[in-house]
Amino acid sequence: MSSFDLDDQLRELIPRLRRFALWLTRDVHAADDLVQSTLERALSHWASRREEDALRSWLFTILYRRFLDSQRSAKRYAWLLGRLHEPGEPHWPSAEDVAVVRGTLEAFGHLPEPQRTLLLLVAVEGYSYQEVSDLLGIPIGTVMSRLSRARAALRQLDNGKRAAPLLRVMK
Repeated sequence: MSSFDLDDQLRELIPRLRRFALWLTRDVHAADDLVQSTLERALSHWASRREEDALRSWLFTILYRRFLDSQRSAKRYAWLLGRLHEPGEPHWPSAEDVAVVRGTLEAFGHLPEPQRTLLLLVAVEGYSYQEVSDLLGIPIGTVMSRLSRARAALRQLDNGKRAAPLLRVMK
């Protein structure tokens, strides 16, 4: 194929590519940039083209993949900017939130050590029941029942009720 034939074919396909890019991006300027990027990629990778007759489908494939790449990149960029963004005013927790957290931590401190251990492993460290079972060497059913009792005791302590002692004191 001569360079004149190639030039004519590309000129003929540009309006179609632009229409498709406009449909994808919904922005004239972004569509123009996408078409330019597509043509640049096609010309720089001309030797890797498979068939002489498939120029149109090859260009549309390049355009669509460039569009998908730009979308992924834009999402990643937005996510990074969101992580770096610091609000103008610092967000301080309310006094009520601080009191609730302190109360829960104080109640957590009053739990017996085995219950605290289970709650820490499951709720804070994110271990599964099976992993805790293997770690502590106890059956999974025991883990589940002890964890249920620990959560109930924490709710009671958090509501201001002292848990009954585990052992009765004998005189």
